[in-house]
Amino acid sequence: MMIDMTYDLHVGDIHVTELSDEYNKLCIPSEDSLTDGQINVFQKILDCVSGTGDSEMRAAYKVGFKDSVALMMEIK
Repeated sequence: MMIDMTYDLHVGDIHVTELSDEYNKLCIPSEDSLTDGQINVFQKILDCVSGTGDSEMRAAYKVGFKDSVALMMEIK
């Protein structure tokens, strides 16, 4: 729980790159050719993918935090 709170404090400090050129080439033209209903589904899919990435980043942060604590304990 405390690791989650620490992660949440640093989320704003994590800088990501701009959308890739490949993303722009694939998604934006595709989205322009979809109906409103299809765009809604497409955006929900992208939200799911983003949520998965967020979960993976949170898990990696926790592992890194725990590893750092273990290293500090060894040095002590």
